[in-house]
Amino acid sequence: MHTDIVVIGGGSGGYATALRAAELGKRVIVVERDKVGGTCLHRGCIPTKALLHVAETVDAVREAAGLGVLAELQGVDVSRMHAFREGLVAKKHKGLQGLLKARGIEVVAAEGTIAGPGRVRAGETEILATNIVIATGAYTRVPPGLEIGGRVLSSEQALELGEIPASVIVLGGGVIGVEFASLWRSLGAEVTIVEALDHLVPTEDETLRTQLARAFRKRGIQTRLGARVATAAQDDSGVSVQLEDGASLTADYLLVAVGRGPATTGLGLEEAGVRLDRGFVVTDVDLRTSVEGVWAVGDVVVGPQLAHRGFQHGIQVAERIAGSTPAPVADELVPRIVYTSPELASVGLTRAQAEERHGVDAITVLDYNLAGNARTEILGGSGSVRVIRKTDGPVLGVHLAGPRVGELISEAQLVVGWDAHPEDVAPLVHAHPTQSEALGEAFLALAGKPLHVL
Repeated sequence: MHTDIVVIGGGSGGYATALRAAELGKRVIVVERDKVGGTCLHRGCIPTKALLHVAETVDAVREAAGLGVLAELQGVDVSRMHAFREGLVAKKHKGLQGLLKARGIEVVAAEGTIAGPGRVRAGETEILATNIVIATGAYTRVPPGLEIGGRVLSSEQALELGEIPASVIVLGGGVIGVEFASLWRSLGAEVTIVEALDHLVPTEDETLRTQLARAFRKRGIQTRLGARVATAAQDDSGVSVQLEDGASLTADYLLVAVGRGPATTGLGLEEAGVRLDRGFVVTDVDLRTSVEGVWAVGDVVVGPQLAHRGFQHGIQVAERIAGSTPAPVADELVPRIVYTSPELASVGLTRAQAEERHGVDAITVLDYNLAGNARTEILGGSGSVRVIRKTDGPVLGVHLAGPRVGELISEAQLVVGWDAHPEDVAPLVHAHPTQSEALGEAFLALAGKPLHVL
C-alpha cells in the first residue's frame, strides 16, 4: 500500500492534516487505533463541555426565581444527562467519518508504528508513504503511588461516572481539575481541590487566577494550595487522602488531574531516528522532526495541549507538504479558555511575561470591571477585562473573566496577532448591549479616550 501521506492518529491534529492535504490533492491514509476525533471529541473537549452545559442549566434553574421564573430544581437524571453527552459525541463522530470519506481519505483501524524510512506498520499492513505525520495526542499523567481504578478516577472515568458524588477530591488545579470542580459543585457535590502550587490555573494571568479563586470560595469549593498528596487509599465507601503536611481528606471519589503527557511510547520513533525530549517530539518551527519526511503536530509537540492548536498544526503541515509556506503557529497567540463558572479566556502575554520580556516600565495594564457592562449584569455575572500593551505600542495580551467570555477571545486574538495598537481598534463599533463593549471600552481607555473608566 502506497500513499503520499500517512497520519498516525486521527484526533484534531491528525484529521485536520488529512482533510487539508486531501483538499490540496494529496493521497492520505489515517491510521487510528480507536476512533477518529480522538480524545477531544470522545473523552475531552466535547463531552466535558456538554456536561458543563448541564451544570450551567442547573445553576440557571436554581437562580430562576430571582428573574421571576417559577421553576424548581427537582434533581438531575444522570442517565439522561449521559444520553445527552453520548448523543452529541455520536453525532459529531458520524459527521467526521462522513467528511473523511467524502474527501477520499482512507482510515485504517490499527495501531500505527514507524517501521523504517517512509514505512508505517498498521496492524498487519505495511504502508509506504512520502511523508509521515505523528498526531497521537496525549495521555493522563498519574503521580507515583497512585493507580487509576475504582474510586480513583481519571477525567475519562469521571465523564462516565454513573452518579453525582456527594463529595470529591480533585488532585490538580489546572484546567481539567478546575473544570470538573466547577461542574461537580454545580451538580451539588462538595469539592476540594489539592494543588501543589500556590494558585489555581498557574499558566493564566494573575487577575484571572485571583478571580477564579474568589469565585470558587464564594461557591463553596475548597482549595488546599501548596499541598502535595503523600498517600491515597480506597475502599467500597470512599477514598482517603493523606497530604504531606499531615492533613487528611476523605471523599466519595478522587479525581487525578495533574496534566497530560505526550503519547509517543511504542511508536518506533527513537528507533527511526526521531529525536524526543521528555517524551515530546522535537521539531523545528515548521513542525519537521529530525528525520526527513517525518512531521509532528498537536500534543506530542511541547507547548499548550489544546485541540485547536493541534488542528492548526495539522493544516499548516499539510500545506507545507504541498509546497506552501504558511506562517508558523505562535503558541502565545493560541487562545485559551477555561470553561468554569466564571469562564476564563486569554490570548497573548500575561502581565508577568510582558514585564519579563519588555520591562516593568515599558508596559501599560488596563483593568475594566464587567460590573459596568449591561449585558454581563443581565446574565447575572461579574468579571473583568485586562488588556496589556507595550507603552505607546501594540496590545500584548488580553485576559477575560466572566460569563461566556470565551466567545470574545477571537476579537482579542486578532488584535494581539496583528500587533494592533489600541488607537487602531478604538474607533471600531461594538454592538450594544453586548459583553464585547467591555473590550471596546478597554481599548478606548488605553488609547487615552476613556468613557466609563476613571
